[in-house]
Parts: sequence; C-alpha cells; structure tokens
Amino acid sequence: MRISVVVPAFNEERELPASLASIRASLEAFHALGWATELLVCDNNSTDRTPEIAREAGATVVFEPINQIGRARNTGAAAATGDWLVFVDADSCPTRELFADVAGAIRSGTILAGGSTAHFGEGAPLAMRAGIAGWNAISRRLRWAAGSFIFCETAAFREVGGFSLDLYASEEIDLSRRLKRLARRKGKRVVILDRHPLLTSDRKTRLYTAREGTAFFIRTILTRGRTLRRREDCFQWYDGRR
Repeated sequence: MRISVVVPAFNEERELPASLASIRASLEAFHALGWATELLVCDNNSTDRTPEIAREAGATVVFEPINQIGRARNTGAAAATGDWLVFVDADSCPTRELFADVAGAIRSGTILAGGSTAHFGEGAPLAMRAGIAGWNAISRRLRWAAGSFIFCETAAFREVGGFSLDLYASEEIDLSRRLKRLARRKGKRVVILDRHPLLTSDRKTRLYTAREGTAFFIRTILTRGRTLRRREDCFQWYDGRR
C-alpha cells in the first residue's frame, strides 16, 4: 500500500511549516503498517517562500500557475503515485491518531472515501466554535468532507474526474456528492471520521469581518451559488490575505 498526501498551498509560509511537521509525524501511522508514503505540496503560484519551505521539509513540490484550490489539488493528485490520496490544507495539522483512523478505514475494504470533523485551537471565538460544530454535524449527517481533509482511493478520484474546475469554493461538497454516488454503485461507503478531529486554522475570523462573511453567504444564496464560480467573489480564499 502506498499513501500520497497532497497539500495545496498559496502563500502559506506562515502556516505551512507547522502543517508539514504534523503531517510528517503523523505518517508514522502508515509506516507502522509497512505502508509507503509520499508528501506532495502543490505551489499554487505563491509569491512568498512557500515552495522553498516545502522543499526544506522534504516534500515534492509541483507547480500550478492558476489560482484555484481545486485545480491545485488536482495538479498535486496528478503527480501522486499512491493507491490512496489524502488531501490536507496548508493551515491544518492532522495527528497520528487521525491517520491511524484513515488506515483503519482503508483496511476495512468497505470505504471508498472520507473526511474528518475539525476543530479550532484554543482561543478561537465562540461564534467560530459554534460554526464549526454546526458544520461537523452537517458533515457527519450528509457525509460531506471538509476541504481541509479528504481521503479517497486514487482510482475513484480519477474516475469521478477530481475536483471541479468550475468552482472556486465548495468544491469539496461537489466532490463528496460524486464520490458518494460512485460508492453506492460499487457497494462501498463514504465516511466522516470523528474520533480525532483535525486541527485547522481560524484565521479567517482574524482577517475578515463578520459583515464580509455574511454578505458572501447571502449573495451565494440569492445567486443560487453563482458566486462560487467566480474567483473575485470568493475573495476570502483568493485575495492573498494571510
């Protein structure tokens, strides 16, 4: 068995070192089973030291010139050689226990893909903690994987066509839906792991106001999701604030 961990990264010099260090340590959960691993970082046209930091951490760096997180994940996956893909965002820190749960899901032979619940570190605002708790409930109920952590069979990822290039946000929900349909056809399941939630950054609360976030949410509803197809509308992901 070979596992490929893919990290999309756009101007992530602040968060990337901790993320890669946690991934490196967590890979031991796979190594303990005798599985091979590789770590790939897709530099999504960064203007800071993101690619240098990734190389210094021993990751294989691939380049995607068009700023779009789904496209960056696809480029990373295209270079991957593993039987399974694990996508981890550059501002997130998985634990060895979470990777061990992924290994257990793979070894069961009944799982096609999955994700994980998430949490913010200590000191996150109450509203953000309530928001992520709400997302976790939706994620478990609908089996939608958060973009910060997704794992799936490489063959299945390629069969469904990877992440949509039409979307600049919510691309993980679109992928989850297609993977669920494929899983049903193959008699397998998509799961959301919840024993060891992923630690992810709450930086959007520090960089963007509640008014900005609410306005984006309302526009998305009123336009029936058309904002998700325009990079300029999805400013919280693409304006470069870090």
